Amino acid sequence: MHPAAKLQFERVVDEYAKWRAIAEKERPPAPAWWWGPALDVREFAAALPPSSCRRLGLPSGATYADAAEMLLGPLAGQTSVPWPHDFSRKVISTDSDVRDLHPQPSDDSAFQA
Repeated sequence: MHPAAKLQFERVVDEYAKWRAIAEKERPPAPAWWWGPALDVREFAAALPPSSCRRLGLPSGATYADAAEMLLGPLAGQTSVPWPHDFSRKVISTDSDVRDLHPQPSDDSAFQA
């Protein structure tokens, strides 16, 4: 599995766990951006990391394909695509949850005399 696909999928796993924590009556529709990462791993038979199994409520030893099926389920019955702000304003997030690119060491050699 390509590292970028794995990273994207892990981000979706995090979002799915937060989405599922919202009371069902208040839960926004599943975000459409879950399709891509889920489809990327739908045939990948490798075992998920144990932390991902726990967050998704899957048994230990579940595969990426199992997780993809679970993620695609809430999307299957939707007839419209939700707006991104509908999802993000209902999900509780902390700064520690953000997975942005971390600062990389810079090459200062161009500025040295």
